[in-house]
Amino acid sequence: MKKIMTAMSGGVDSSVAAALLKEGGYNVCGGTLRLYETENTPSKEVELAKSVCDRLEIEHFVYDMRETFLKEVINRFAKEYNDGLTPNPCIECNKYIKFGALLENAIKEDCAFIATGHYSRIKKDPNSRFVLYRPQDQKKDQTYVLWRLSQYQLSHILMPLGDITKERVREIAQDYGFVSATAKESQDICFVPDGNYAAFLEGFIGKPFEKGNYTDISGSVLGKHSGHQCYTIGQRKGLGIALGKPQFVISKNPLTNEVVLGDEEHIFKKRIYIKDVNMIATEMPSSAVACTAKLRYSAKDEKCLFHPLSENEALLEFEKPQRAASPGQSAVFYDVDAVLGGGKIVRGE
Repeated sequence: MKKIMTAMSGGVDSSVAAALLKEGGYNVCGGTLRLYETENTPSKEVELAKSVCDRLEIEHFVYDMRETFLKEVINRFAKEYNDGLTPNPCIECNKYIKFGALLENAIKEDCAFIATGHYSRIKKDPNSRFVLYRPQDQKKDQTYVLWRLSQYQLSHILMPLGDITKERVREIAQDYGFVSATAKESQDICFVPDGNYAAFLEGFIGKPFEKGNYTDISGSVLGKHSGHQCYTIGQRKGLGIALGKPQFVISKNPLTNEVVLGDEEHIFKKRIYIKDVNMIATEMPSSAVACTAKLRYSAKDEKCLFHPLSENEALLEFEKPQRAASPGQSAVFYDVDAVLGGGKIVRGE
């Protein structure tokens, strides 16, 4: 029987994924990644994952990936923020760590697949290509952070939670007595648990950000800000400046350390340029394709035309203007529930 390594975080989703696979008669083991703790001791996540594996009576492997995680995720995150972008480190982590390094280690342990607790589905199309689909529980849809996966990776991944709801997952966890059954879900980046990205970055680079100028769209100076890294496109609150009317961050210039403020209408764009395009199960189309797309994890996807520009660049032309398209974030495009692919936002107009 083929062996499956479940990516175990100790959380409710990965725990139930492993339990369901074992119930299905599979030869299951657990794999946990040490990613970012600073002390040379097992993290709480490793301990929780081991307790779940012990309860399920399955083998548990722990891999120290701190060096790789620092290089491929944290360093990229810090560099892109300093370059004026708004990165999503979970997407890089999925590509290089969870479905990269973990898969490599699983294969070394003679596992044919890795399994995760993601709410997504993988199916084969008539051409034997692997297609990523939204899950049954679309409130928990995680396809947005999976758009960089390759055909090779998809061919070795199982996602047992794609066809059940989060409520059912918690019920199963309670039946097994997992301590994570009622645990609150975190929405923060794992290495920034308090959500304060600016404080993390200042600590990471070892010095405070340089203050710079707020300007309006004509270049007139409006006041001082705390460093361009502290702001995101579309931000209104926390600007620390009173101008008599609501103002929004409409762009940033890391070279001059300027943050441009303007009216809300200035942050809506109909044409979004993207790069590093990854088509999940097809080649880059030769002409425009009607689809839907979304520009952030929690957004609803909207109708647009996908215009190929080169082998890895494209333009998304939306029917309705989209709010706060942030360079560095991802645009993910769909054909109904199938993920066509994704790319990184360059600019909007």
